[in-house]
Amino acid sequence: MTTPTTPTTSMAQTTAHSPTEDAVAVFTGVLLISVGVAFYTSAGLLTGGTAGLAFLLHYATGIGFGKIFFAINLPFYWLALRKMGRAFTLKTFVAVLLLSVVTELQAHFLRFAELQPLYAAITGGLITGTGFLVLFRHRCSLGGVGILALYLQNRYGWRAGKVQMGVDCCIVLLALWTVEPVRVAWSVAGAVAMNLVLAMNHRPGRYMAV
Repeated sequence: MTTPTTPTTSMAQTTAHSPTEDAVAVFTGVLLISVGVAFYTSAGLLTGGTAGLAFLLHYATGIGFGKIFFAINLPFYWLALRKMGRAFTLKTFVAVLLLSVVTELQAHFLRFAELQPLYAAITGGLITGTGFLVLFRHRCSLGGVGILALYLQNRYGWRAGKVQMGVDCCIVLLALWTVEPVRVAWSVAGAVAMNLVLAMNHRPGRYMAV
């Protein structure tokens, strides 16, 4: 009679990402998110978090999304440094800076002749959510709500996707004062699509990012 073998390696054990893997992941995640931003911008939509606030100010003032997004995120680095560590803060700063630059230059490389708003909301949300998932799995975010969501997941076990979905929907709904309701409804659909990707794929016990 044979005896079942016991795995010698626990599933709980993890292997740290190398600096090269982190760099490639940050670039990949930011590039995906920048495509989602292009979808939203072309369709005149919004999103949640600091990006949502940046969109509102962009539409209201005409200042580039990238410049506003970078400035809004500056206060959140203090929370990241205190609660998430230097490595997380540095990667987040680089990701925010990179997204700000890419979105400013993206019009030279990516343009849409016509984009149906609901399609833009759902597809852009899924692409953006995938980009955030890549960043989160390498202990990185795009500042703002992402930092808070990851901290609450690490500290209390709350799913980052659900936390971010709730905050994002509230921020998008605030846009009712300046944006027509139908566009806000499409934007909420995009926020739900984006955060469903995170809620289903990034939660305690499913993946350990190191």
